[in-house]
Amino acid sequence: MNSLTASAGQTAIVTGGAGGIGAAICRYLANAGHRVAVADLDGQAAARIAASLTGDGHLGLSIDVADESSVQRAFDHVTEAAGRPAILVAGAGVLFFKPDGQRPLIKEISLDEWQRTISINQTGCFLTCREYARRLPEGRSFGRIVTISSVTAQLGGYRSNAAYIASKAAVIGFTKALARELAPQGVTVNSVAPGLIDAPMLRQSLPQGRDSEAVAAIPLGRIGLPEDVADAVAYLVSEGSNYQTGTTIDVNGGYRMQ
Repeated sequence: MNSLTASAGQTAIVTGGAGGIGAAICRYLANAGHRVAVADLDGQAAARIAASLTGDGHLGLSIDVADESSVQRAFDHVTEAAGRPAILVAGAGVLFFKPDGQRPLIKEISLDEWQRTISINQTGCFLTCREYARRLPEGRSFGRIVTISSVTAQLGGYRSNAAYIASKAAVIGFTKALARELAPQGVTVNSVAPGLIDAPMLRQSLPQGRDSEAVAAIPLGRIGLPEDVADAVAYLVSEGSNYQTGTTIDVNGGYRMQ
């Protein structure tokens, strides 16, 4: 096993770790033997998730990914408590709807709503990935970054508003840029683009009783589960993904086929 090969016992940070998809990712990482720092704006929820994980050394902490100093403090805390993170899953995100659960049109989006979405989804991804990159040791070492984009970044719509779409499209471009920069240091950087996943964000616009509306457009005939996304992340942080970087894995049941 060379120095660039994954092994159990790495330290991982998952932002947005208390959400439906984030929590599933944390469980998969813990089950693989990694120490998981569950980082979320809701620090109490993050602590509950951390306490429920299998294995030892997990921690939950509050982070505002849109705030530079908050990101720095979070990385300081994790490094002191569990060691320098070798794995980062940048999953924190926000999607807003109108009161009736419908997506607002571009002409209806306020500047505050636009800027808040960009600051969390796009700038937050940049700040957490930059902090990870700044703490890399000299030379080559094992490292994994997985960003979370969205099928909407590639389709341009459906249930998501333009601010969310633009921010998640930017994540895909940023992932490629970071992958090129960190490749000489042995770090792979990839993205996962979920489709319709049965998580709180989807349920803001699609109540349980209306699933058939969405399923009709999905070739595999079901709405995805958080574990489906976690499976893709688990692969990208594993030994088996050593030669994969700068890519985006679609997890959407065939909803978007190229």
